[in-house]
Amino acid sequence: MGTQDEGAPASAAPGDVRIASVPGDPVPDVQRQDREPDPHDVARQIVLRQLAMAPRSRAELMQKLAQRGCAADVAATVLDRMTQVGLVDDQAYAQMLVRVQQSGRGLAKRALARELRTKGIEDHLAEEALASISDEDERDRARALADKKLRAMHGLGIEVQTRRLAAMLARKGYSSSVTYAVIREAIADAPEHLPD
Repeated sequence: MGTQDEGAPASAAPGDVRIASVPGDPVPDVQRQDREPDPHDVARQIVLRQLAMAPRSRAELMQKLAQRGCAADVAATVLDRMTQVGLVDDQAYAQMLVRVQQSGRGLAKRALARELRTKGIEDHLAEEALASISDEDERDRARALADKKLRAMHGLGIEVQTRRLAAMLARKGYSSSVTYAVIREAIADAPEHLPD
């Protein structure tokens, strides 16, 4: 049986080259020295970090990669691959955004379309996502918003209530025809305005 070098671990195979080190000194990684990081790996890590924080559209990710100095061709290659494996999906993203913003914030189709445009969603995908909201759904959501806001304005005059409700619904993207129809109904049905 041959003798083993004192500094080499028992699992070292014959011919393995080990760099001797002094206890406490870091051992240099010979393979990493003088090597630039792979731009595709860097871009992939940026995308994965962004997606870990929140869902994002392809356009948002492309913008983030550009801000971080990634070349456009590298970004496109990485995002193409992420799309193939299902991590980047603008169709699913658009549908999720419409569902969340409509139910949570009560945004109308017009405001949702604007939101989708700012996220870089293509028009045909935006239209498909917005088609999931019917006119009746939109009207019902506007009425629910008006009813909720009206409860907080108890005791104010009808003109003031109307003006504030109209401003709130307009900010959320509702058309004037839907807005005023809903306001008329909400005020008429409010307990404080019902005849005794």
